[in-house]
Amino acid sequence: MGSGRSASSPAERPGTGTGKTAAVTGELQATVAGRIPGAAALGLLAPPSVPLVPAVDLADPAWVTRAVRGGRTVERRVTATVWWYSVSTVLLTPALAGLVTGVPLSARLSDLAVAFRPDGLPVAAVSSGAGGDLGAELRETLTAVVPAVAAVGRMRERPLWAIATDSIANQLLALGRALGNVPAATAHAAPLAAAIGAPLPVPRYVDVAGARFTQRASCCLMVELPGGSLCTSCPHRLPAEREALLEQAARWF
Repeated sequence: MGSGRSASSPAERPGTGTGKTAAVTGELQATVAGRIPGAAALGLLAPPSVPLVPAVDLADPAWVTRAVRGGRTVERRVTATVWWYSVSTVLLTPALAGLVTGVPLSARLSDLAVAFRPDGLPVAAVSSGAGGDLGAELRETLTAVVPAVAAVGRMRERPLWAIATDSIANQLLALGRALGNVPAATAHAAPLAAAIGAPLPVPRYVDVAGARFTQRASCCLMVELPGGSLCTSCPHRLPAEREALLEQAARWF
């Protein structure tokens, strides 16, 4: 339940990686977005003023290095992890939205583009094609991007896979809330993870005070940023403390 803050500085705009912007129509995605209340807030509608970056750039370590640069006071492992936390949430949303609405959208990098604000924050992703085998497409996308982010962060890949599974769980939950059917949306999580396969952990949920939350497999490391703090659902919290905080959060749902 952390925020989507990015570790990128305004001077290091992700859109400057290749000097190219993506030409993406996203007509099928517009159909999907039209079926989901609050689609813009979920990252399904790219603001017209924000340029789209081809998602294939995310698999380029040189481009990712420029995108996640966060200053000398923060470890590369931290900036890369926080960046991936934000980007994975946005990148995976179109395909997940297609899954819950029954209108398959492609999860292939070559069919995706990501909208980055000038401050480096990813705000939307657009899929330009129809989806096929979603598990295979997501596996291909994640196995292309995760190693690039790990290389930039000088870190192991497994924590980044854990963040990916939490992004899947979080976005299916958010889509379920938007559509008014949380059980149906979140029921896709485990079968989808199985289709993607190892090393992606199985997404998990916990029901607290009548509301469903993601039972996190990862730490986004925002706590290690200057002024950062633990997320409500952070796995590093004591179980009793986390449950008490989730009980408070449940009042909003």
